[in-house]
Amino acid sequence: MSLRVFMVAGELSGDLLGATLMQELRRRHGTIEFRGIGGPRMIAQGLESLYPLETLSIMGLVEVLRHLPGLIDVRRQLRREALSWRADVMIGIDAPDFNLGLERQLRQQGVTTVHYVSPSVWAWRQGRIKTIRKAVDRMLTLLPFEADFYREHEVPVTFVGHPLAEEMPLADDRAAARHHLGLDPASDSPLLAVLPGSRGSEIRYLGETFLAAVAQLRRQLPELEVIMPAATPARRTELEALGVAEHGIRLIDGQAWMAMTASDAVLLTSGTSALEAMLCHRPMVVAYRMAPMTHRIARYMVKTPWISLPNLIARETLVPELIQQQATPEAISEALLGWLADPDSSQALRQRFVAMHRTLQRNASARAAEAVLTMVRPENGTSLSNRHQEDTT
Repeated sequence: MSLRVFMVAGELSGDLLGATLMQELRRRHGTIEFRGIGGPRMIAQGLESLYPLETLSIMGLVEVLRHLPGLIDVRRQLRREALSWRADVMIGIDAPDFNLGLERQLRQQGVTTVHYVSPSVWAWRQGRIKTIRKAVDRMLTLLPFEADFYREHEVPVTFVGHPLAEEMPLADDRAAARHHLGLDPASDSPLLAVLPGSRGSEIRYLGETFLAAVAQLRRQLPELEVIMPAATPARRTELEALGVAEHGIRLIDGQAWMAMTASDAVLLTSGTSALEAMLCHRPMVVAYRMAPMTHRIARYMVKTPWISLPNLIARETLVPELIQQQATPEAISEALLGWLADPDSSQALRQRFVAMHRTLQRNASARAAEAVLTMVRPENGTSLSNRHQEDTT
């Protein structure tokens, strides 16, 4: 019998997680169908995407309010589609403000629900744990401290590890990365990788600041080389309009991992890219800006002193975080110079990142697939209500 899996991803990082999970589900279950929302990777794995991935890629509290009527209509349509299609399981991948509501509605109709990638409930809006408990049959977390939080609040959870930790090697090859990018592997010139973000709003809020920081850093390090991966063609167009080339920055299409591995330090916006830089074992500076109203609301709700994943995983400040007004060209330049001018500190951080990398290598997609299939095909007749045991090994 064909297994029908309804999946909804909200952005590019979710598309990657969804695609690898689909591969593992198909490997373990012969006949399987996928429907929902996904991007190019999920579509390539056989997903029938009912809406473009960008439908849910809306950033910020205030911005979401403007799009709320449309999002409610999309969720209503997806609910109808999942029920008429008779989905066996709904897997929401990230996008918690959208997916948890859909998962709750479908669970009330008897559909098994799994949420892949924990929302930051441990950091802010902790009251959402009540919503999560009503919405999901099981939470799949990428990070170990997240599983601890759900255990404390009696939500069924499986720590699966992070797929990126599997994909990225523990032994990174800086020389090979430089050669691949057409850079001189033997050059003594420091190389900075700048990742300005995958959203247009990130370019708007930080693009010019990043360029000014690079210009200031070059006054201290005239020999500095800079490479900037553009996440999408649209982001490349926006960066070109800012005059990246006139600042002596080499703009490339994608290849963010390669650029970070080739670099001596990384400047980036907070998000998945910070985790990627950690898995490339590179010192970094994290900067972030958002709409002023969104920031004013968020600062009263956040319950953790960190926003970047390296610091959150370590539970201490390993890398500088410059948020909102702190993210000035001067502060960014000074923080980067701290890494580039202190090889011993950089090397110590790289070794710490390698150790953290190992803790996240759990064969995540395989573990996630096993957790999903156990939910929809319980062994020995065990009902869902009786299968709320934890699995964090």
